[in-house]
Amino acid sequence: MLVSAREGHRIWAASYDSGLNPLLALQARLLPEVIGPVESRRVVDVACGTGRWAAYLLERGADVIGVDFSDEMLNRAPARVRSRLVLADGASLPIASDTVDLTICCFAAAYFPDLERAVSEMARITRPGGRLVISDLHPAGVEAGWTRSFRVDGAVYEMEHFRYSLEQIGRTVCRTGLASLSELHAAFGEPEREIFEAADKMAIFAAVSKVPALWIGSWRKV
Repeated sequence: MLVSAREGHRIWAASYDSGLNPLLALQARLLPEVIGPVESRRVVDVACGTGRWAAYLLERGADVIGVDFSDEMLNRAPARVRSRLVLADGASLPIASDTVDLTICCFAAAYFPDLERAVSEMARITRPGGRLVISDLHPAGVEAGWTRSFRVDGAVYEMEHFRYSLEQIGRTVCRTGLASLSELHAAFGEPEREIFEAADKMAIFAAVSKVPALWIGSWRKV
């Protein structure tokens, strides 16, 4: 069943953090190194969902604000981070300009109908010298037929999204005055094998581990 991103996250919220998700596990393994030290840094997590990364950042001493358009997802966040979360659209951030040391946006770029507006907002709130980090499902996975879908109560839901290329995202970010720092293309590896085993999907592990699953881009505001 095809649903909008907003409706999909509303339905998915209750079970989003249950079970094992190899894509989230891959990101959890690689993103911390890209993010780096955050102690005493002001960080905004755009499209923060249930506050997974907000909790990680708070534990490491960051001053964090999480923003998401889904009230249902925010309500599933751990109690210790809820006071740091704001209901708002990522394309209209309630954050002052040039005040954020690090802005992150995970698995949400493809849901923005106006990518340029959303990226411009992220760039706007990031201070000069600060960084923007965006991660998402790798286009190679999309080309291989992977979908942005989930299962709830036996029904499979696929969320509407926009197929932005990495070149489009990169050009859009650079137009906002940010300079590229790094780009990471990652496939599933041995650390994710047990998730496929637990889901009884080892038959596809060898094939999917050859396809880039995750992309992470990092830029600095000049």
